[in-house]
Amino acid sequence: MSLKRQLFLASLLMLLIPWAGLKFVLELDDALRQQALQQLQERGQRMANLAGDLLLGQPAITTPNALYASPAETPIKPDGHADDWPGYDEPDHLQPWQSAEPLPVPGEPHLRWQAASDGRHLFLLVQMQNQAMQLFQQNRPDQPHDRFELVLQPPVTNLQQPVPRQRWTIRTSAPGSVNAIREDRQQTPDYRVQGAWRDRGSGWQLELQMPQPARGSLLGFQLTQGGQDASVPGTGIEPPPPLVQRIPELERALADQLGDGQQVTLVEPAGWVIAHHRHPATGQGPDFDDLSPVQVLEKITLNALRALIRLYQPEPTPLGEATHRLITGGLPDNHLVRRNDGSVWLATEHDLFGGRSLVLEQSLDQLLTVSGSALGSVLARSLLIILALTLVLLGYASWLSWRIARLQRLVSASVDEDGRILSQVPGARTQDELGQLQQHFSQMVERLQSYNHYLESFSRRLSHELKTPVAVVRSSLENLAHNSSEQERQQYLERAAGATERLRRILNSMSEAARLEQSFDQADKERFDLSEVVAQATEAYQQLDADHQIRYQIPKVECPLMGSPEMLVQMLDKLVDNARDFTPKGGAIEVSLQRHSDHYQLCVFNEGSQLPEHAGVDIFGAFVSQRQGQSEGHLGQGLLIVRLIADYHGGHVEARNTREGGIDGVSFRVIIPVYRPETGSTL
Repeated sequence: MSLKRQLFLASLLMLLIPWAGLKFVLELDDALRQQALQQLQERGQRMANLAGDLLLGQPAITTPNALYASPAETPIKPDGHADDWPGYDEPDHLQPWQSAEPLPVPGEPHLRWQAASDGRHLFLLVQMQNQAMQLFQQNRPDQPHDRFELVLQPPVTNLQQPVPRQRWTIRTSAPGSVNAIREDRQQTPDYRVQGAWRDRGSGWQLELQMPQPARGSLLGFQLTQGGQDASVPGTGIEPPPPLVQRIPELERALADQLGDGQQVTLVEPAGWVIAHHRHPATGQGPDFDDLSPVQVLEKITLNALRALIRLYQPEPTPLGEATHRLITGGLPDNHLVRRNDGSVWLATEHDLFGGRSLVLEQSLDQLLTVSGSALGSVLARSLLIILALTLVLLGYASWLSWRIARLQRLVSASVDEDGRILSQVPGARTQDELGQLQQHFSQMVERLQSYNHYLESFSRRLSHELKTPVAVVRSSLENLAHNSSEQERQQYLERAAGATERLRRILNSMSEAARLEQSFDQADKERFDLSEVVAQATEAYQQLDADHQIRYQIPKVECPLMGSPEMLVQMLDKLVDNARDFTPKGGAIEVSLQRHSDHYQLCVFNEGSQLPEHAGVDIFGAFVSQRQGQSEGHLGQGLLIVRLIADYHGGHVEARNTREGGIDGVSFRVIIPVYRPETGSTL
């Protein structure tokens, strides 16, 4: 899998942030619903007590047959047109029509009506469908015609003196304005009840205005066509049904108790709504055109949260809403209800005396606005951050992939198929891990190139070393075959034997390091004084080499060490031999031993040529020789043996160019841990 894809998958883990936010929102929504339900129940009980006090003495309406008057939000002119009635702009099925036949037969005559009140007047809108208008003919009063009868029964205020009913009859000889005729002995017109009767082609429409009846009145009407036997059922006049209206003072009292996003509905036992008020939700914010891109994203996120919460919420129960009626039928256990407009509410129901009930509802959108406005902003910003981070990670992964591919091309171009180094890998400019990797590749290629040069020079040196003794052996054997003198033959045999011995030494030198490593497994360590061993060996070097100035500095205290003194002498021999090879005649070689708190430092310094600044390969490796000097017969095994013996004693060896006493040269230092007799171990 590519690095870009790995980082992309890793960036997807950040989607856990909005997932955790969603889980938090769901838990918060449940907690808020429980808290809001408790508050609704407490507030609803207080409002029910208040409404009960205001309704004292008013009889409850238990009959489903009633004339309901809606509040007129705009002035209504009784001109026979319904364009100023509440809900006129709504679709026909959403307008507050009442009818004696809830499900009319298509194509059959159907009477429906509406009532509205502005507090001073009561307005009545009656509409006949699928039935032509029949006019009254004054010269032929017995001919069939449409007659509208209206009956008002004022409330009884004194049982001893009942108020008589008022009856009106309305008919017209031509479409237009009409006045009601009071049905009394004089049959006089009553100009307080007036309106207009309009022909609508396939039907007609009657609009009336009358004084506002007193609360608790009964009001009914009936349409008669062609005589008493052709009546069309209206609200009825025997007895007239109650006139139901919303009570403004009750609504005002309940409105003061509502909170943001709440609505209250007070219904009679038959379901008629006598009070309803909705408090608008707060925090609507500016218009969409005024929103910034971040706010638009917040709105989208909040809407998505609402959809998700509704998906995980319990299923709400639809309310039994009809025209001006509300039949709860008992609220569900989760108290979630759905209105006809699709809105979801948290509802509580409280009983009042006489069978009335008060329904208090809280908008779930308002609850989510309270909890989700800030959280929606957080989630929206989180999505923006996640998107930005994903793009940054993809860009960063692309940059890393490009750097890795570039490094791969550089390394591939530096080595051919046969393993030969063609060019160097350039150094890195950056100091991160990839930069360090490129730097290491550059150093590795440089070392490999130096090692290839070493292998080529080693083959030349080995060929040169072997060529001379082989040539001596060959020439001696040829001369031996052509000479008969015993003395000359003996001379040639000695020359051949000497060349053979030289070949043996060369071959032994090549395998000396391998034999030394094998001897480590069989060697026994013993306790000895390192200063004494170094002093004796250095004195021998002074006696055997008169061409160099060999000096030594040995501490006068004992330097106990656990190991092999023979191997340490061999290591010192290699270091001194290496120093003599590169020290000019008469030059100085200094051997010193220093004791520190936790280690010994054995140092061999020689005057002469220095190590190259960039050797390229480890000079303590096999068959490695870097300095130019008196190195004939030198195959580069000496320093390897020095390193092996130092490792065997738990130490290490290092070489560096140095200047001592104003003399330039090379210093080889062997660091060996101090032996502690009391513990029997080295530090």
